[in-house]
Amino acid sequence: MPCEDCQFEANDAEQRKVLRLLFMINFAMFLSELVVGIIAQSTGVLADSLDMLADALIYGISLFAVGKATGSKNLAARLSGIFQIAIALAIASDIARRAYFGSEPESVPMLVISSVALMANIYCLRMIASHRDGGIHMRASWIFSKNDVIANVGVIVAALLVAATNSRWPDLVIGAIITLFVLRGGISILQEAAAERTTKQTH
Repeated sequence: MPCEDCQFEANDAEQRKVLRLLFMINFAMFLSELVVGIIAQSTGVLADSLDMLADALIYGISLFAVGKATGSKNLAARLSGIFQIAIALAIASDIARRAYFGSEPESVPMLVISSVALMANIYCLRMIASHRDGGIHMRASWIFSKNDVIANVGVIVAALLVAATNSRWPDLVIGAIITLFVLRGGISILQEAAAERTTKQTH
């Protein structure tokens, strides 16, 4: 077997290992944040939980794309982007509902779960950083992990503001900001996938 093929197989195996671990971490955090978000009535935590679910599915799609042809990797990235946008729209509708009907977010559960999520996402970001140039499917995973860290910091800030002001609006505002990050991440991936397809077609 040519050494070049050996290198490809080694890279693919490493990518699979990283993506499998990231999938498990993000799915576990999705379940944890979903439960806490419902109990704490926190839009920010619920938004982050759905973002975790989106990431888990994105890592699953990327895992499928490892070792596949470039076209399959591009398709995986586009599916990831589309799903990310769909998640953002779902989060936006929940924010609108809570803004109209009201909510009473609890700051302590928000702070605890968002701190745990931040540590988990920093770990995920470090794991994926060295693989972000391993194809557009890995680039997509890196972008979403980076956005997650920013979102977690936002929820921590929201929890502190909810405690300080005794108001639900910091939670709603941070939830809306997370939604924008999710939406922008999805659009960014679709743009990169489209640019890559155009480049391949012109060569």
